[in-house]
Amino acid sequence: MMSILEKMGAGLLIAAWLVWGTNILGNMLVAPKTAGVDKLLFAETKTAAAPAAAPAAATAAPQDFKTLLVAAKADDGAKVFRKCASCHAPEKGAKHKVGPGLWDVVGRTSGAAAGFNYSGAMAKHAKEWTFESLDGFLKSPKDAVPGNKMTFAGVPDAVERAAVIAYLRTLSDQPKPLP
Repeated sequence: MMSILEKMGAGLLIAAWLVWGTNILGNMLVAPKTAGVDKLLFAETKTAAAPAAAPAAATAAPQDFKTLLVAAKADDGAKVFRKCASCHAPEKGAKHKVGPGLWDVVGRTSGAAAGFNYSGAMAKHAKEWTFESLDGFLKSPKDAVPGNKMTFAGVPDAVERAAVIAYLRTLSDQPKPLP
Protein backbone atom coordinates (compact mmCIF):
# COMPACT_ATOMS: atom_id res chain seq x y z
CA MET A 1 0.00 0.00 0.00
CA MET A 2 1.30 3.47 -0.91
CA SER A 3 2.00 5.90 1.87
CA ILE A 4 0.48 9.36 1.81
CA LEU A 5 3.83 10.89 0.82
CA GLU A 6 4.11 8.55 -2.15
CA LYS A 7 0.57 9.45 -3.22
CA MET A 8 1.33 13.16 -2.89
CA GLY A 9 4.56 12.76 -4.85
CA ALA A 10 2.80 10.84 -7.59
CA GLY A 11 0.07 13.48 -7.71
CA LEU A 12 2.60 16.30 -8.02
CA LEU A 13 4.47 14.45 -10.75
CA ILE A 14 1.29 13.85 -12.72
CA ALA A 15 0.25 17.51 -12.28
CA ALA A 16 3.66 18.68 -13.54
CA TRP A 17 3.39 16.39 -16.56
CA LEU A 18 -0.09 17.73 -17.32
CA VAL A 19 1.09 21.36 -17.15
CA TRP A 20 4.13 20.61 -19.28
CA GLY A 21 2.09 18.64 -21.82
CA THR A 22 -0.60 21.33 -21.98
CA ASN A 23 2.05 23.95 -22.67
CA ILE A 24 3.53 21.88 -25.50
CA LEU A 25 0.09 21.12 -26.95
CA GLY A 26 -0.92 24.78 -26.72
CA ASN A 27 2.24 25.88 -28.52
CA MET A 28 1.58 23.30 -31.26
CA LEU A 29 -2.08 24.32 -31.70
CA VAL A 30 -1.35 28.05 -31.77
CA ALA A 31 1.92 28.19 -33.65
CA PRO A 32 3.75 31.52 -33.61
CA LYS A 33 3.78 33.49 -36.82
CA THR A 34 7.09 32.83 -38.50
CA ALA A 35 9.14 35.79 -39.57
CA GLY A 36 9.21 36.16 -43.33
CA VAL A 37 6.11 34.09 -44.14
CA ASP A 38 4.07 37.20 -44.96
CA LYS A 39 6.90 38.49 -47.14
CA LEU A 40 7.08 35.19 -49.00
CA LEU A 41 3.34 35.08 -49.65
CA PHE A 42 3.42 38.75 -50.64
CA ALA A 43 6.30 38.11 -53.07
CA GLU A 44 4.47 35.21 -54.72
CA THR A 45 1.49 37.42 -55.54
CA LYS A 46 3.51 40.26 -57.06
CA THR A 47 4.10 40.74 -60.75
CA ALA A 48 7.47 40.08 -62.40
CA ALA A 49 8.54 43.74 -62.04
CA ALA A 50 8.16 43.74 -58.25
CA PRO A 51 11.08 41.47 -57.18
CA ALA A 52 13.55 44.33 -57.67
CA ALA A 53 11.82 46.27 -54.86
CA ALA A 54 11.62 43.30 -52.48
CA PRO A 55 15.31 43.27 -51.41
CA ALA A 56 15.15 46.95 -50.44
CA ALA A 57 12.18 46.25 -48.15
CA ALA A 58 13.92 43.22 -46.64
CA THR A 59 17.05 45.22 -45.78
CA ALA A 60 15.13 48.16 -44.27
CA ALA A 61 15.98 48.85 -40.64
CA PRO A 62 13.49 47.42 -38.15
CA GLN A 63 11.11 49.88 -36.58
CA ASP A 64 11.57 50.85 -32.97
CA PHE A 65 9.26 49.44 -30.31
CA LYS A 66 7.23 52.63 -29.75
CA THR A 67 6.43 52.87 -33.46
CA LEU A 68 5.35 49.23 -33.53
CA LEU A 69 3.23 49.68 -30.39
CA VAL A 70 1.40 52.73 -31.72
CA ALA A 71 0.68 50.90 -34.99
CA ALA A 72 -0.33 47.64 -33.27
CA LYS A 73 -3.94 46.47 -33.25
CA ALA A 74 -5.36 45.04 -30.04
CA ASP A 75 -7.51 42.61 -32.08
CA ASP A 76 -4.34 41.10 -33.56
CA GLY A 77 -2.88 40.90 -30.08
CA ALA A 78 -5.98 39.07 -28.83
CA LYS A 79 -5.30 36.40 -31.46
CA VAL A 80 -1.66 36.07 -30.38
CA PHE A 81 -2.81 36.01 -26.73
CA ARG A 82 -4.47 32.64 -27.39
CA LYS A 83 -1.01 31.15 -26.70
CA CYS A 84 -1.13 32.71 -23.24
CA ALA A 85 -4.77 31.96 -22.36
CA SER A 86 -4.11 28.43 -21.15
CA CYS A 87 -2.07 29.87 -18.27
CA HIS A 88 -3.34 33.46 -17.85
CA ALA A 89 -6.88 34.80 -17.45
CA PRO A 90 -7.49 38.18 -19.12
CA GLU A 91 -10.91 38.89 -17.57
CA LYS A 92 -11.50 41.31 -14.72
CA GLY A 93 -11.88 39.46 -11.43
CA ALA A 94 -10.97 36.09 -12.93
CA LYS A 95 -9.23 33.50 -10.77
CA HIS A 96 -5.54 32.91 -11.33
CA LYS A 97 -4.59 29.95 -13.47
CA VAL A 98 -1.09 28.46 -13.70
CA GLY A 99 0.02 32.06 -14.18
CA PRO A 100 -1.44 35.22 -12.64
CA GLY A 101 -4.48 36.98 -14.06
CA LEU A 102 -3.52 39.76 -16.44
CA TRP A 103 -6.35 42.24 -15.91
CA ASP A 104 -4.76 45.68 -15.42
CA VAL A 105 -1.23 44.27 -15.82
CA VAL A 106 0.16 47.33 -17.63
CA GLY A 107 1.42 49.62 -14.86
CA ARG A 108 1.21 46.92 -12.16
CA THR A 109 4.28 45.90 -10.19
CA SER A 110 5.66 42.56 -11.33
CA GLY A 111 5.16 39.75 -8.84
CA ALA A 112 2.34 41.66 -7.11
CA ALA A 113 -0.98 40.16 -8.28
CA ALA A 114 -2.90 39.51 -5.06
CA GLY A 115 -3.38 35.84 -4.30
CA PHE A 116 -0.84 34.44 -6.75
CA ASN A 117 2.18 32.45 -5.52
CA TYR A 118 5.09 33.86 -7.53
CA SER A 119 8.54 32.34 -7.84
CA GLY A 120 11.21 33.93 -5.67
CA ALA A 121 12.83 35.49 -8.74
CA MET A 122 9.61 37.20 -9.87
CA ALA A 123 8.75 38.33 -6.35
CA LYS A 124 12.22 39.92 -6.01
CA HIS A 125 12.01 41.51 -9.47
CA ALA A 126 9.23 43.87 -8.31
CA LYS A 127 9.41 46.39 -11.16
CA GLU A 128 6.59 48.16 -12.95
CA TRP A 129 5.20 46.43 -16.04
CA THR A 130 5.73 49.26 -18.50
CA PHE A 131 5.23 48.79 -22.23
CA GLU A 132 8.98 48.41 -22.63
CA SER A 133 9.45 45.97 -19.73
CA LEU A 134 6.57 43.83 -21.03
CA ASP A 135 8.24 43.80 -24.44
CA GLY A 136 11.50 42.55 -22.95
CA PHE A 137 9.74 39.95 -20.80
CA LEU A 138 7.57 38.63 -23.62
CA LYS A 139 10.59 38.40 -25.89
CA SER A 140 12.35 36.05 -23.46
CA PRO A 141 10.88 35.53 -19.98
CA LYS A 142 13.92 33.53 -18.83
CA ASP A 143 16.35 36.29 -19.87
CA ALA A 144 14.22 39.16 -18.53
CA VAL A 145 13.72 37.60 -15.08
CA PRO A 146 16.21 34.74 -14.59
CA GLY A 147 14.84 32.01 -12.34
CA ASN A 148 11.14 32.70 -12.90
CA LYS A 149 8.75 29.72 -13.23
CA MET A 150 7.23 30.63 -16.60
CA THR A 151 7.91 27.83 -19.09
CA PHE A 152 6.85 29.81 -22.18
CA ALA A 153 9.85 30.46 -24.46
CA GLY A 154 8.67 33.91 -25.54
CA VAL A 155 7.37 35.75 -28.60
CA PRO A 156 10.32 36.33 -30.94
CA ASP A 157 8.43 38.49 -33.45
CA ALA A 158 8.48 42.18 -32.45
CA VAL A 159 5.23 42.96 -34.31
CA GLU A 160 3.41 40.15 -32.48
CA ARG A 161 4.81 41.32 -29.13
CA ALA A 162 3.63 44.87 -29.80
CA ALA A 163 0.16 43.54 -30.71
CA VAL A 164 -0.05 41.46 -27.51
CA ILE A 165 1.01 44.46 -25.44
CA ALA A 166 -1.60 46.61 -27.21
CA TYR A 167 -4.16 43.95 -26.24
CA LEU A 168 -2.91 43.76 -22.64
CA ARG A 169 -3.26 47.54 -22.46
CA THR A 170 -7.00 47.17 -23.16
CA LEU A 171 -7.41 44.86 -20.14
CA SER A 172 -8.13 47.72 -17.78
CA ASP A 173 -10.91 50.06 -16.76
CA GLN A 174 -8.44 52.90 -17.39
CA PRO A 175 -5.90 51.84 -20.07
CA LYS A 176 -2.51 53.50 -19.81
CA PRO A 177 -1.76 56.07 -22.53
CA LEU A 178 0.53 54.94 -25.33
CA PRO A 179 4.05 56.38 -25.28
